[in-house]
Amino acid sequence: MKRATPQAGPALAAFTQLLSSTRRGARLARLLTVAELLSWEVPQDLAERAELVVAELAANAVLHGHVPGRCFRLALTYDRAAGRLLVEVTDARGESKPRPPAPDAGPGSGTETDPLRTGGHGLALVTALADHWDCVPRPPGGKTVRAVLTSPAAGA
Repeated sequence: MKRATPQAGPALAAFTQLLSSTRRGARLARLLTVAELLSWEVPQDLAERAELVVAELAANAVLHGHVPGRCFRLALTYDRAAGRLLVEVTDARGESKPRPPAPDAGPGSGTETDPLRTGGHGLALVTALADHWDCVPRPPGGKTVRAVLTSPAAGA
């Protein structure tokens, strides 16, 4: 009797999509990410973190990187063997670079953040969820924010 052996997907999976630089485009980036990662059978812990990272980076691209008539680009690359996901969000405003969140020095230092403020938590969330993130120029005038996420479950 012949048995079918389960076949894992390709070792490297990639997805790229241009999206409108609108709130709807940012929401679609998150939904497309969830669908792609599900089809690639990405471990749940990695997929959940990636969904939040994409939501934040796409929202930032729409809010801070918007240029009328220009889209933003979402790119995902998953290395199954390494359990590594690269998220890239490219927008058209290269002069508007994201700044890493300042470390909170504690009460009374004058550098503490207001926990009740309604904005400005996005990159702190990305910093907490991603193994690493950075921003690189995208000539002629844009930038790409990249985040790397890994899953210990994939390496096991």
